[in-house]
Amino acid sequence: MPASWILLIIIALSVIGYFIAKQRALASGGGDRRVLHSLPKYYGTNAALAAAAPALLILGIWMILQPVVIDSIISSNLPEAVQADRGERSLAMADVQRIADGLDTAVSRGAMTADEAVDIRVGASNVRERLAEVGVALGSEVDANTLQMAQEYRALTSTGNIWRAIAVLVVALGGLAIAYMMTHKDFRARNSVERAILSLLIAAACVAILTTVGIVFSLIFNTHDFFSRYPAEDFFFGTRWEPSFSGRGGASDLGFLPLIWGTLFISLIALLVAVPLGLFSAIYLSEYASKPVRSIVKPLLEMLAGIPTIVYGLFALLTVGPLLLDVFGRDGVLGVNWMSGGTAAMTAGLVMGIMLIPFVSSLSDDIINAVPQAMRDGSFGLGATQSETLRQVILPAALPGIVGAILLAASRAIGETMIVVLGAGAAASLSLNPFEAMTTVTAKIVSQLTGDGEFNSPETLVAFALGMTLFVITLALNIVALWIVRRYREQYE
Repeated sequence: MPASWILLIIIALSVIGYFIAKQRALASGGGDRRVLHSLPKYYGTNAALAAAAPALLILGIWMILQPVVIDSIISSNLPEAVQADRGERSLAMADVQRIADGLDTAVSRGAMTADEAVDIRVGASNVRERLAEVGVALGSEVDANTLQMAQEYRALTSTGNIWRAIAVLVVALGGLAIAYMMTHKDFRARNSVERAILSLLIAAACVAILTTVGIVFSLIFNTHDFFSRYPAEDFFFGTRWEPSFSGRGGASDLGFLPLIWGTLFISLIALLVAVPLGLFSAIYLSEYASKPVRSIVKPLLEMLAGIPTIVYGLFALLTVGPLLLDVFGRDGVLGVNWMSGGTAAMTAGLVMGIMLIPFVSSLSDDIINAVPQAMRDGSFGLGATQSETLRQVILPAALPGIVGAILLAASRAIGETMIVVLGAGAAASLSLNPFEAMTTVTAKIVSQLTGDGEFNSPETLVAFALGMTLFVITLALNIVALWIVRRYREQYE
């Protein structure tokens, strides 16, 4: 039974449980809700939660663990040489899963029966041709061992799905039955519901923490694998980035310095654009703009944050790049040869700066508005003008928060990808010329993981080392920014 069907059944049982538990509670009180310990809705909610929460928990855990267990069982049939190499093992299991999915598709579309999917053999009936009949394409030839493992994978998955449906539905029905029997006028349903809601809130809070921990450990393990294959000193202090996927690391230069230089250089250009424009916009909106103007301009300014970054990238590629080339190119207005192509650090930096304006503006506006009005009134009472009050009172008081906003915008700039990919080019360079093509850490992560590369070579695993390094840098910036903002808030609260 598909997981979606199980989910719909659980929802139906929860709805049914809500109404029958509510009616049972009212019936136990003789129809008088005043004799009930809790409101009738709490009795219904308690039954709905009893039916849904444990069942959904088991369903989620089962869906996570089942593929892991089946993968472990099936991969034990692989040759020892393939099992020893994690990359080869991953590719082999991907082939097995693709063929198993193809068999399921063929059965569901009626191209073959379930018995044929189990009995089909290489040679007796060509697997590729049979699956091609239902539009399933295989990227490689199918050998007898891979087909057998795919059939075993499909069988284990089918069996696991059956037991999953049985276990989840039994738990849902059991929880509903227990909640129904516990429902009577003296049952403290409200307390039970509040405890359950508290547990759900704690679980929701833990999801973010566990997700972060999972991401970090994933990066750590793959980064360790990379450094076991490639020298750390060559990575951190290398000045050349020239990966060669045919060399298996031996003919590759994977220096980190050109990438981090391009990242910081483009981010600096973006901040030089975003900080003045964003800060001046925040000052105008908070201190000078009337309420009608502010109510229109502020939402329009914040709309820039909702534009997808791919749109900014296309804007950089098709508009800003050619415009800069017309001005700074050999045949441009100035007649100089500073820029030879539309993709350059300046192109990406300018567009990224436009994207960051609402980050700086919105945060700075909130911080300036948080400065106590008494400080403004005191300055005006001493005879200062509005501009003098702004320069000598408001901005110094808001400066820690503004610095925090700038650092948060910087961490956002460092992690940007699509604008760089489309606007800055792909050259790993240590140049100081902003009109030359450059690249960043995020752009190279995309390029190293794009295509059919195997996860058993330094040229592919380097993406995780780049991601881990970038994670540490942005985490440090965020920690500093949050520390500054908290210190500022404590000063005026």
